[in-house]
Amino acid sequence: MHRKMAVWPGNPYPLGATWDGEGVNFAIFSEHADRVELCLFDRRGRTEVERINLAWQTDQVWHCYLPEARPGLLYGYRVHGIYAPKRGLRFNPAKLLLDPYAKAIAGKLRWHDALFGYRIGSPLADLSCDRRSSASFMPKCQVIDPAFTWGDDRPPHTSWHNTIIYELHLKGFTCLHPRIPKELRGTYAGLSSAPAIDHLKRLGITAVELMPVHAFVDERHLVEKGLGNYWGYNSIGFFVPDSRYSAYGQISEFKTMVKTLHSAGIEVILDVVYNHTAEGNQLGPTLCFRGIDNLAYYRLEPENQRHYMDFTGCGNTLNMLHPRVLQLIMDSLRYWVLEMHVDGFRFDLASALARELYEVDRLGAFFDIIHQDPVLSQVKLIAEPWDLGEGGYQVGNFPPGWTEWNAKYRDTVRAYWKGEGGKIGELAYRLTGSSDLYEHGGRRPYASINFVTCHDGFTLHDLVSYNQKHNEANFEENRDGETNNHSWNCGAEGPSADPQIKALRARQKRNFLASLFLSQGVPMLLAGDEMGRSQQGNNNTYCQDNPLSWLDWTLAAEQDEQMNFVRFLIALRKKHPVFHRRHFFQSRLITGGGVRDIIWLTPAGTEMTDEEWQHAFARCLGLFLAGDRLEEEDDKGNPIMDNRFLLLVNAHHETIPFTIPDLAPVTRWRVRLDTGSSDGSPGEKRLWTAKDRYPLLGRSLALLMESGGRETDRHDQTP
Repeated sequence: MHRKMAVWPGNPYPLGATWDGEGVNFAIFSEHADRVELCLFDRRGRTEVERINLAWQTDQVWHCYLPEARPGLLYGYRVHGIYAPKRGLRFNPAKLLLDPYAKAIAGKLRWHDALFGYRIGSPLADLSCDRRSSASFMPKCQVIDPAFTWGDDRPPHTSWHNTIIYELHLKGFTCLHPRIPKELRGTYAGLSSAPAIDHLKRLGITAVELMPVHAFVDERHLVEKGLGNYWGYNSIGFFVPDSRYSAYGQISEFKTMVKTLHSAGIEVILDVVYNHTAEGNQLGPTLCFRGIDNLAYYRLEPENQRHYMDFTGCGNTLNMLHPRVLQLIMDSLRYWVLEMHVDGFRFDLASALARELYEVDRLGAFFDIIHQDPVLSQVKLIAEPWDLGEGGYQVGNFPPGWTEWNAKYRDTVRAYWKGEGGKIGELAYRLTGSSDLYEHGGRRPYASINFVTCHDGFTLHDLVSYNQKHNEANFEENRDGETNNHSWNCGAEGPSADPQIKALRARQKRNFLASLFLSQGVPMLLAGDEMGRSQQGNNNTYCQDNPLSWLDWTLAAEQDEQMNFVRFLIALRKKHPVFHRRHFFQSRLITGGGVRDIIWLTPAGTEMTDEEWQHAFARCLGLFLAGDRLEEEDDKGNPIMDNRFLLLVNAHHETIPFTIPDLAPVTRWRVRLDTGSSDGSPGEKRLWTAKDRYPLLGRSLALLMESGGRETDRHDQTP
């Protein structure tokens, strides 16, 4: 028989369940509740053994202290108040609720009609009230002991201009890896295993960007189809590392992963979803925020507070206008930095976080708070700069201190290599850091997170293998996913045995990869693109937790070649600061001979004129990069010196003889890479001089470096 615990008043801060070494303090915010009950459960989470009325309330925070409680205790809340959906009030004490500040969640959600605050099937829909208890179907919050030995863990603090990002799914990256023990595959421990880290280090990755690991929910309609939310953009616990990725313990295992990656010099960036929650619209379940204080936590339609404002496409939008919601997000971010030692965040649909009333405000409260925060202002901040609301596309408009996923880079580079005309002008901006988007706001080239592919859309292999999406496996009649992909199948839809098509596809992949790593800005590589991973034309695998989404580590010879090419590109980029400048090109004179830091060239070897930029037929372009005087200094104040390069690109289908320009004092050039060769290697080993005509193969890219004179290349390997 359970003996009732002693209950003391406790404190309103910190929010959540906090173990202090002697007992546990519980605190939860609700502005409009009439009463709050803390519900305690047995060790298996099946039986509710005690309810404690939180009789103490301070500044809208309900609290108590249990001197006998210990880490491992399972709990939840029941919140009493008015159920009046048209007024935005959805209190229902029959529904067990998760703590918004929970640090761990035990058990899994089991879908049942009792999880909904209203009677499903009622003619009044959500205006009715379902009084069945949901406790049997809910996971439970768990009190944790945060103790962990971090030792001498030090964040790598890789500067933005030296950063190479690798976007990965924590399970999909390791769950098929043959050298990782089976029990660790697909887990935090799997990512920190020696084989996983060895792969990242051999590539040259400096930061992993993890797709959502906050505790999330598989939507009911997916579960009923035998699917699940593989990507995880359906958060319910903003402080909780999801237990499905845990081999032996959510908190300590996650911390060990971060510590191990740091030891390897790799930063950890979390993809976070603060724009909406897993509770959906007015017909969604009552799991946490809706039942605690619907009016405070969500943006509601002013004319009918029964309905939610939806800027996310997911049914609801968190209410960033409420100070307690802002506090929740900031507390969550600080927790992941201070307690879990992560190095930065990528904010999903970040425009939704900036909305003040209806419009996106680039200097909204969310940004103001982060900028003045001594912790958060010092970590890497990446915005996905759009949402689904009006005016939500904000690429280039985020404030200083932020970087952005640059979708214009993706679309321009895809369209150019597809062979579309009229793209060379915009391509020039994208290759040089998108100054048209970022320079006016005082930002640097590294504000642009450059990517050709990401989790959302085609993989690199599928980008050159499919004209159309093939999402039938999602059971949505191929209606889901983006239709306009700027993809080209190179002559056949899907797998092909035609050697010419296969060769063209391999060359196109090399073109995309070389463009990515030779562009100014921060390159982001999608996990598996280095080895030619395919999703069989599915460009929306959000619900495919199966081999369609997982990385297959069994590689054919051409996949090994591609991986070696990626390693070479990253090493080349790292060795030569001219490819990752900290300032935009200014076309300034940098030598007594009148050579500028960048010169744009026609295939005739002459400088581009204003008129030539407008030629719709032009698909071939060259640029001279002068690295001998970058007007930049290293951390010790010494001038940074580099070689001079010619980058030649040809998206036309025919070979174009590109005349080597006369750029004295440079007299001789040698080829560093040519995507027209079968493996991207330089081809014939000869020197090229002014007026020579370099045979730039159709749909190919070549990089030439000056030979002799000052300093030989510091990376003298071929792919």
